Amino acid sequence: MKKSVTLLITCLVAFLFICGNSYAAEKREKFGEDPRHKDAKRISFKTSEEQIKWKMVMPWSKGLLFYDIAVHFADSVRLASGGRLDIKPFSADELVPAMQSFDAVSQGAAQVGHDWPGYWKGKNEAFVAFASVPFGLDAEGYNIWLYERGGLEMMQDLYGQFNLFALPGGQCGQEMGLFSNKKATKMEDFKGMRIRTPGWFMDIMNNLGASVIPLPGGEVYLALERGVIDAAEFSSPAINYPMGFDEITKYVIEPGVHQPGIQCGLFFNKDAYAKLPEDLKWIIDICAKETQLWSYNWINNLNAKAIALFKKNVEFVEMDEATRIEFRKTTKLYIDSLKEKYPDVKKVMDSQEAFTNDYADWRQVRGGVAPWPYETYINGKTFE
Repeated sequence: MKKSVTLLITCLVAFLFICGNSYAAEKREKFGEDPRHKDAKRISFKTSEEQIKWKMVMPWSKGLLFYDIAVHFADSVRLASGGRLDIKPFSADELVPAMQSFDAVSQGAAQVGHDWPGYWKGKNEAFVAFASVPFGLDAEGYNIWLYERGGLEMMQDLYGQFNLFALPGGQCGQEMGLFSNKKATKMEDFKGMRIRTPGWFMDIMNNLGASVIPLPGGEVYLALERGVIDAAEFSSPAINYPMGFDEITKYVIEPGVHQPGIQCGLFFNKDAYAKLPEDLKWIIDICAKETQLWSYNWINNLNAKAIALFKKNVEFVEMDEATRIEFRKTTKLYIDSLKEKYPDVKKVMDSQEAFTNDYADWRQVRGGVAPWPYETYINGKTFE
């Protein structure tokens, strides 16, 4: 009897659960779907047997971790294709000069390139928006915007103007701030400072009264050491540490408001890409996404180690809140002025800003559970 009652109750609970789910399904449609699923169910191509060799060029020397990210993508493609698509990486100046890699791929001298899109600012101002925007998208924001909010299509439209097909190719998170011998924490402290930084932050700092020189990475150390510049930013902690800036400066001025998210790209000669068998195109797509995921995890794990080493030599100082807010205002005025001049910048930045606004509610309600160490959290630091 007891067993019969238990069985009856179990059946009733199951019935109510099924009915409840059915009611919920009738009340609201499924929330979201994976658009690629239909493609995966209807594969109309066979695995190719053709052996293809490509050349890959980039603005990176072999000493930079960006070079390793580019190589990681090439390795992933080789592994996933069983060697059928073999991409040989060439560092800066091995095959073409660093800043000619874009043109080399566009013209077909190489089939693929790796970059930080902001380097091509002179070709179209909108490239900077796909690299990093001061006070703009962080790593999470770039990933969502690129893959789910139309950013990838805009990226491909922009590169497509130059006979290139593009994919995201590495997300490295936030950069460090300025290495400096001046403890600048307020807006007025930056006036007259000679600073190394590229992209839109260069123009913003110039507008604030600084004097900015966009030196190549290899020249930054000597310029700091000889006093040619007062402060410099270059990249993330793991990339900066081997460059030794902490040997010749006293402070790091944080946060890195100029680059909340370092976004790299992969670009392919359109003609070469079009000739690829369909299965290899899918391999390239999936390996690019794998590189995007891997690079963020890899770099940020190394960043934690690098910061611990930096703290032995330099003092980390933080711009006060009023200064950060003023920087934010100045940045908005500058970007708004670019949007007025350049239609492509307006299109891309309007899209990024719309995403930021749409995402704000979720960012707010999920706050307060930042994964700080136990003692840090219970002493009141609950937000990141």
